[in-house]
Amino acid sequence: MSLPKIITSILDFIYPLVGKFMPRKTYYYAACGSGNLVLSWLLFFFFYQFVFSKKNFPFQLPLNINFVATAYTLSSICCFLISFTIGFLLMKYVVFTGSELKGRVQLFRYALSSTLSGLLSWVILKLFVEVFSFYPSIANVLASCIVVIFGYLMQRNFSFK
Repeated sequence: MSLPKIITSILDFIYPLVGKFMPRKTYYYAACGSGNLVLSWLLFFFFYQFVFSKKNFPFQLPLNINFVATAYTLSSICCFLISFTIGFLLMKYVVFTGSELKGRVQLFRYALSSTLSGLLSWVILKLFVEVFSFYPSIANVLASCIVVIFGYLMQRNFSFK
């Protein structure tokens, strides 16, 4: 049995508990998206705390341009790359299996909507950390919660239409 079928079987087993509240596709989206989101929160914490050790990393770009990458920005980029891959596979093979769009079109549209969501999340994260002095891991959770609705609407109405 393939991994998408295993995931679908597990989701179908639990669906009767929430079936009265939402359609199956919305439930699949919410379950897969929530799992991917929680994974990204855990990864962000891991990258921020242990990989980048809460430090800033100065870079010198060509033309003598100096740039500083914060640990939370680098953590956000790493999490985006991982959750993008997992998220696309879950959306394509578990949630939006009836889409008639070609895989490359889905990937392009998913990349576009995910990049917009990722940039929006990063701007909100930066605002929470630098303006409101939130702890980066908490700011990341709040920012991603705000962006979830935007992402769902983009994917439902554009990526996998």
